[in-house]
Amino acid sequence: MKHAHHDHETAPGPAAPKDGEYTCPMHPEIVQQGPGTCPICGMALEPRVPAAAPEETPELADMRRRFLVSLVLTLPVFLTAMAEMIPGRPLDRVLPGHILAWLQLALAAPVVVWGGRPFFVRAWTSVLTRRLNMFTLIALGTGVAFGYSVAATLVPGAIPESLRVHGRVPLYFEAAAVIMTLVLLGQVLELRARSRTSAALRSLLDLAPQNARVLRDGDAEEDIPLAEVRPGDRLRVRPGERVPTDGVVLEGRSAVDESLVTGESMPVSKSKGDPLTGGTINGTGSLLMRAERVGSDTLLAQIVRVVGEAQRSRAPIQRLADVVSAWFVPAVIAVAVITFAVWVLAGPEPAFAYALLNAVAVLIIACPCALGLATPMSIMVAAGRGATAGVLIRDAEALETLGKVDTLVIDKTGTLTEGKPRVASVVAASGFDEARVLRLAASLERASEHPLAAAIVAAARERGLDLAEAKDFSSTTGQGVRGTVDGRDVALGNATLLEGMGLDTAALAETAEERRREGETVVHVVVDGALAGTVGIADPVKESAAEAIRSLRDEGVRVVILTGDSRTTAATVARRLGIEEVEAEVLPTRKGEIVERLRREGRVVAMAGDGVNDAPALARAHVGIAMGTGTDIAMESSGITLVRGDLRGIVRARLLSRVTMRNIRQNLGFAFGYNLLGVPIAAGVLYPVLGLLLDPMIASAAMASSSVSVIANALRLRRVDLGGGRPGGA
Repeated sequence: MKHAHHDHETAPGPAAPKDGEYTCPMHPEIVQQGPGTCPICGMALEPRVPAAAPEETPELADMRRRFLVSLVLTLPVFLTAMAEMIPGRPLDRVLPGHILAWLQLALAAPVVVWGGRPFFVRAWTSVLTRRLNMFTLIALGTGVAFGYSVAATLVPGAIPESLRVHGRVPLYFEAAAVIMTLVLLGQVLELRARSRTSAALRSLLDLAPQNARVLRDGDAEEDIPLAEVRPGDRLRVRPGERVPTDGVVLEGRSAVDESLVTGESMPVSKSKGDPLTGGTINGTGSLLMRAERVGSDTLLAQIVRVVGEAQRSRAPIQRLADVVSAWFVPAVIAVAVITFAVWVLAGPEPAFAYALLNAVAVLIIACPCALGLATPMSIMVAAGRGATAGVLIRDAEALETLGKVDTLVIDKTGTLTEGKPRVASVVAASGFDEARVLRLAASLERASEHPLAAAIVAAARERGLDLAEAKDFSSTTGQGVRGTVDGRDVALGNATLLEGMGLDTAALAETAEERRREGETVVHVVVDGALAGTVGIADPVKESAAEAIRSLRDEGVRVVILTGDSRTTAATVARRLGIEEVEAEVLPTRKGEIVERLRREGRVVAMAGDGVNDAPALARAHVGIAMGTGTDIAMESSGITLVRGDLRGIVRARLLSRVTMRNIRQNLGFAFGYNLLGVPIAAGVLYPVLGLLLDPMIASAAMASSSVSVIANALRLRRVDLGGGRPGGA
C-alpha cells in the first residue's frame, strides 16, 4: 500500500530563483543580481524569473539604441567609401581626400567606440579570465581595422609608399563601422529571439488574474491584489473569471476550463471538496474557494520555475560545442596571424593592405556565436513547447536521453490508475462489523493526503459515520500507518505490515484474494493487535493509459509495472493494459535496486511515478518522469513532469526529444559547416585560383546570417505537432 504522502522528511530541493537574479543561458552556473554579461562567453544575462507581462529587456533596448544610432552614422561612411571606387573619383571634386578621411573618422568613431563599447568590454573580460570567445575575435578584427585607419588619418606621412593605392593611403573606417553595425544587428536579433523563447512562460503568468475577491468576516467581499492573498483566505470566483490561485472548492458547483494544464477543451465539473488550479477559467456557476497555495507555490509559478530551469540547463551534446569552442578561438587567432604573415610576405601589392583585410576577415567570419547558440536555443524553445503540451522538462539531459529510452518502468497507483480510488468493499472479521471497521480506518486515515486514504474517509462520510481524532499517528513507507483512535491501537496497511506485526491473515485470505482478482487494492485493518477486517479499494485505470502503453510498445519500448501493491492487483491492471512484466509488493528501496539492475543490463531506463516511495527509483533512472498530480518529492526527483498525469505525455515528450536533438544536430551542422567553409575563403585560399577574396564587411554579414539561421531553425520547434498537445506558438 502506498502511504506516507503526509509524513516524510526530505532534503530541501533547489532554491527557487529570487527576483532580480540574472543568469547566462549558455552557462547557468553564472548567477548575479541585476543585468550584465557572462564572464565566460560574454552573452547578455537574462532574468531567472521572467516578467509577468512581455517587456523589452534593458539589454535589448540598449542594443537596439546602439544599432539604430550606428546605422545612421555608418550609412554615409559606407556610401562615401563606395563612391571612392567610382572611376574618376567624382567625390574628390567635392571632398578632397584628407577632408573625406576626417569626415569618415568623425562618423565611424562613435560607431566603433560607443556602439561597440559592450563588445570591447566583453573582449577585455575574456582576456582577463582567459576565456576567449566570439567577442575577442570581433574586438580584434574591428579594433585593428579602426586603429590602423585612425593612425593613417592622423599621420598619413608615416604610411610607406608601398602601402598606398594610387598614391593614397587606404582607410578601413567603413569596414570597421559596417562590421560593428552588423554585429549590433545580430545582437538585437539574438536578444529578441531569446525573449521569444520565454513567451510561453509569460503567457502562462499572464493567465493569473491581477486581483482576487476575498471574503472578510461577515462575508463582506473586497477586491485585493493577487499578491496579498494568503493561504486560508476565502475567495469568490464569479462566472467567467479566472481562478486566482490554487485551492479547494468550499461552496458552489460549476464547470471549469482546465485546458491551461490539461490541454483538453472539455470543462471539468467542480463541486465542494474539488481542487482548483490558479489561472483556469470558471464557467457559469459561482464558486467559493479556500486559497491553499499562493505566490511561488502555485502550479503556474512552479511551471514557470521548472521550465525556466530547464531552458538554462545543459544537454550532454552541449559538451561537444564547449570543447570545440575552447580550442576554436585560439586556433582562429593563430590562423589570422598566419594569414597576415603569408600575405605580407607573398601577396601582391599593396601586400600590407591585403594582409590586414584578410586577417580581419578571418577573425570576423570565424566568430563562434552560431556555435554557441546552437544547443541553448533549441533547448529553450523545446522547453517552452513542452510546457504548452503539459510536459515540464526540468533539465536538458532528461530531454536528450528520453528519445533513447528503451525500457519504461512504471508505477501503478496514481500513474497507470486514476489515483482517485473509491471503496468497493468492506469485510469485517468475526467480532467486528463493517461500520466499525470503516469508522476506525477512516479516523486513522483522516490526516493522510494519499488517494487511498481519501477514499476510505470519503466512504465513511458517505455512510454518515462520526469520525474520531487519531493520536500518535505514524507511517511506514510502503507498508501502512498506525495510531490511536478512541483509545484503541489501530493499524492500517498491506500484508508486509501485518507480517511485521506477527499477525496471521488466514481468516480473511480467501476473501482478500477474491477482491484482488477484481482489481481491488486490499487494506488490512488491525485493532489492538487483532485482524478486524479488510477494505477493498478500486482504482480505475486511466483512460489515457491504454493508448499511451500501446504507442510506447509500438515504438519498441519495454514496459514494466513496478508497484508496492499486491501481485494480484498489479497483475489485473497489467492484464487490462497488455503489460507482460510486473514487479509487485516491492518496497521503495527495492524499486531503486530494480531500476539499477536494468541499467546494469545496458538498458536506457525511464521511471514514471507519483509518490514518495517512487523517489529512489525516479532518481536512479536515466530519466525520471513524475506525475504533476503526485507529491513534490517525486517531482524534485524527476527530470520530466507530466502536469496532469496524462501518460500520453510520455509519448509527446519522446517525440519532442527526438525532434529537438535533430534540431540541435542541424544547428551544429550549420555552425561547423559555416566556419569550416568560411575561414579558408576569408584567408584567401581561393585567390590564386579564382582571384576571390572575402571583404570583412561581407564576412561580418555572413557571420550574422549564420546566427540568424541557427535561431530561425531553433524557433521551428515552437510549431512541432506533438499529437494531442496544444500548439505552441504555431
